[in-house]
Amino acid sequence: MTREHLTKNLISWATILEPSTRDQAITTATMPFVYPHLALMPDAHLGKGATVGSVIPTLGAIIPAAVGVDIGCGMIAVRTQWTEDEFRAAGSLATLRQAIEAAVPLWAGVYNQALTSSAAVRVAELEAKAERAGFDPAAYAGNWRLQLGTLGSGNHFIEVTVDETGAVWLFLHSGSRGVGNKIAQHHIAVAAALCKRWWISLPDPDLAYLVEGTEEFWAYVRELRWAQDFALLNREEMMDRVVAAVTAHMGVAVDEQERINCHHNFTEQETHFKKKVWVSRKGAILADRGRPGLIPGSMGTASYVVVGKGDKLSLNSSPHGAGRNHSRSAARRMFTHEQLREAMAGIEYRDTDAFIDEIPAAYKDIDQVMADAADLVEVRHTLHQIVNVKGD
Repeated sequence: MTREHLTKNLISWATILEPSTRDQAITTATMPFVYPHLALMPDAHLGKGATVGSVIPTLGAIIPAAVGVDIGCGMIAVRTQWTEDEFRAAGSLATLRQAIEAAVPLWAGVYNQALTSSAAVRVAELEAKAERAGFDPAAYAGNWRLQLGTLGSGNHFIEVTVDETGAVWLFLHSGSRGVGNKIAQHHIAVAAALCKRWWISLPDPDLAYLVEGTEEFWAYVRELRWAQDFALLNREEMMDRVVAAVTAHMGVAVDEQERINCHHNFTEQETHFKKKVWVSRKGAILADRGRPGLIPGSMGTASYVVVGKGDKLSLNSSPHGAGRNHSRSAARRMFTHEQLREAMAGIEYRDTDAFIDEIPAAYKDIDQVMADAADLVEVRHTLHQIVNVKGD
């Protein structure tokens, strides 16, 4: 068992834990409204304000930076009816990669030129939800409708993967895009301004919080929930486009054996240790007993389909991925294009040095992360990529 009580308000499941990350988590755990404790996941690494890979339960307050700027970021996966051999025999994986790249806009700031019919249905749903929430998303991003069904960049990806039985899965990672980022940045700034106005002393300015019962708090919750819905529907829309590309590649419609869609940057109100708390999972998934979940590794390493064990001390949570071991700038200094090629051997991907900062060696060892999470989730399937799509 890797669980360790670092302080009375901080429990860690991380074997690999840098001193700066540990210190940041300890600081966050000192906030007076944290109840019963902060749970630090095995993939924890330094973040803005709060540690990425932390589960922060709070009474009567929410720290917007502890949710993160990519509200609702998460994973979606579909298990298909094909084996790897059948998939490879159907045609060129490079052609399939290019078809996926043509179907889903990639890169930061790149969006759809027009709405597809399926996206229009989802946009109408989001318009109705925004009206009920009492705000106009266009105040944050005038083109938010065209952002639905777009991937972004960084560690967001689309993959064709194969599990231990040879079954082919489609796997995708993205969030609420520019509109979610703008919503988050706005409320982070509002929290900072209010704490300053109320002369609240903070151990870190990025731990500024909103107090339950205020209009600012409820405005954030309404818009946060909308952004979480946007992220979930964004992944659904992209997955539908990937399914269509795979259908064309195989010449037969995808028979979805299973579809899983889960957040790993979000806040929900839950009951833990007999109290209702706001649980902010910043780089962590909900893992209550029996719940299916998805934990991606880094580019070129294994990912996992899991089921939650409902561990109470973790607040029914588990890690969301490998977690960075080196910053993007440090990774670009440390590693080369040739090392990236070696790490991606056997995987169809766009061969460019733009992805050096996503090289697997820039991340924690996903096998160690999963070993640390053994009390939190049960592994159902281990996935390995055969096709990878990313935005520069």
